[in-house]
Amino acid sequence: MGSYILFIRISSSFQLAFGRFQHSRLFTLPVGDYLYIGSALGSRGNPLARRLIRHASRSKGVQPHEIQASLIQFFSENDASLNCTVEPTAKKLHWHIDYLLEHLETEIAHIVIIQNPEKIEHKLSEFLASLHETSPLAPRLGAQDTRNSTHLLHVTDWQKTLEQLSQYIPLLCHSPAMQ
Repeated sequence: MGSYILFIRISSSFQLAFGRFQHSRLFTLPVGDYLYIGSALGSRGNPLARRLIRHASRSKGVQPHEIQASLIQFFSENDASLNCTVEPTAKKLHWHIDYLLEHLETEIAHIVIIQNPEKIEHKLSEFLASLHETSPLAPRLGAQDTRNSTHLLHVTDWQKTLEQLSQYIPLLCHSPAMQ
């Protein structure tokens, strides 16, 4: 179980409604890099593996994200009891991020995995939103269960964001509140 950050690349602009978010308002998503903060904290099986493999699939038999094969291999090597198969037709669009990841113009390019039993999405979101290299698309997008955060951000400098995350995550996971 844990939290994760998906680094997503959009290769061509398109408009998208994130389900019923803001009454199905259409958002224009320009070419560029984005990140999404999420978690999978269930107690059965390997919820983190299942969630990430699900994110890397698309519905209706559409080709999955390229990273899906690597995820399946990674999690299979680290948890032999895990059945990492996800049927493309079984995926139903549920979370805001599902609507974005469904498009062929999007590709999950990188994932940061944080194995931690604590719910740290809000803290990760606050940290990432505070960086000069990020900007939210809309308040509470991808974070309907929180009041003041957003979990989908546009990123202008991917490398710098990763460097700052590599310094922040150890501090977050070793803070007194996390022990």
